[in-house]
Amino acid sequence: MNQENQFISYGRQSIDEQDIAAVVEVLQSDWLTTGPKIELFEKAVCSYVKVDDGVAVNSGTAALHTAMYAIGVGPDDEVIVPTLTFAATANCVLYCGGKPILVDVKPDTLTIDPQAVEQAITPKTKAIIAMDYAGQPCDYHALREIADRHNLVLVEDACHAIGAEFQGRKIGSIADLTCFSFHPVKHITTGEGGMTVSNNPDYIKRMRLFRNHGINADQRQRSEQGTWYYEMIDLGFNYRITDLQCALGIEQLKKLPAWLDRRNEIADQYNKAFADFSFINPLVVENNLRHAYHLYVVKIDFERLGKDRKEVFTALRNNGIGANVHYIPVHMHPYYKKTFNYQSGDCPVAQSAYEQILSLPMYSALSDEQVKRVIDCCREIMGNE
Repeated sequence: MNQENQFISYGRQSIDEQDIAAVVEVLQSDWLTTGPKIELFEKAVCSYVKVDDGVAVNSGTAALHTAMYAIGVGPDDEVIVPTLTFAATANCVLYCGGKPILVDVKPDTLTIDPQAVEQAITPKTKAIIAMDYAGQPCDYHALREIADRHNLVLVEDACHAIGAEFQGRKIGSIADLTCFSFHPVKHITTGEGGMTVSNNPDYIKRMRLFRNHGINADQRQRSEQGTWYYEMIDLGFNYRITDLQCALGIEQLKKLPAWLDRRNEIADQYNKAFADFSFINPLVVENNLRHAYHLYVVKIDFERLGKDRKEVFTALRNNGIGANVHYIPVHMHPYYKKTFNYQSGDCPVAQSAYEQILSLPMYSALSDEQVKRVIDCCREIMGNE
């Protein structure tokens, strides 16, 4: 199928022969899981983001859950979470028995609002989870100051943002713990997978225990020590990632810098084109940071356009453009409304943004011709006044 007729998804993986060869090599080895590739992948990611250590797990959700376990979240604890995020950012608090306190976002970037964080702090608050929406780092200067002043743990949900930078520092080296995702629509993939990184050795030790049922030695460690003996010293989960996945991740990471450059080039093309559109407004990118552009999100003035979002969404999809919506605010989901009595208007900035946002295709393999096709289709459906 040629590019003119090909459906352009909002995101997708890129796999080449080097990736395939790396996985095949592991398939032919002695270790398919709990083997040497896991540590190699952890070290490679930590070296890239300039942090001391990390624990690879089988999803970004598992990375978030593991981080909550590491800091000791329990039934008496509250954790502040932005409402405009994927549900896993809040769910990970519930998995540990804590209560997620959902707060609003900034209207221009849709990242967590530090003022809303400050207002939500109570004597029960244990941590803040900041989510780098679409790949743009949050205001970590303000969040770090708040966390330190109130003696809170700062956790970064960077599942959108590997490779991003804030004030010259790589994301991963700023918060107390940082969580990444390696889902196929993310910057690099291990199929499914995730990692939590930290400079705190106690957190690292707890996370390694947690990903392996709470058992103090995995199969490879026992093999190297020549012993069968192990002990379960806490209740953990099977969140192990495989050597197959980590071999793929190691190869993918080598290409990340070039892929990030390409994502920013695509964003620049969109930004220049949409500057002339009356109804489309890209999100603001703040100064002194590097956006990772997991997503390219725009706000659309549907009222002025005279079309509703479903109509625009359907027209784009019917023309082969894989638009999407990220996200329904967490406080608007039935489970959270029922369980915590959240009301639709509790986070008005996020709710207003949700009613306007669309995500347009963004991945490194998009060609200039495909980007032009997306822009032309938007122009046809949402042309200027």
